[in-house]
Amino acid sequence: MSQDAPTHRRLDVRDIDGEPFDEIMAALDDLPEDGRLRLINSFEPEPLYGVLTGRGFTHETEQVGPEEFHVDIEHA
Repeated sequence: MSQDAPTHRRLDVRDIDGEPFDEIMAALDDLPEDGRLRLINSFEPEPLYGVLTGRGFTHETEQVGPEEFHVDIEHA
């Protein structure tokens, strides 16, 4: 991978027992400035959107199945 290539990470929180908020925040803290995090969840995580905006991230959500949502998160 070249040094200019952005870092794409994936976090599937569907199998986390309990609230995945801490794992999501840790993944965002580790996200490089040019990176992207794909969050995979069983529902649309609408409460997370305000937190993302407040922390300087943009997001794009796509429903890919009846219980599968992909949220692509990047630094604004």
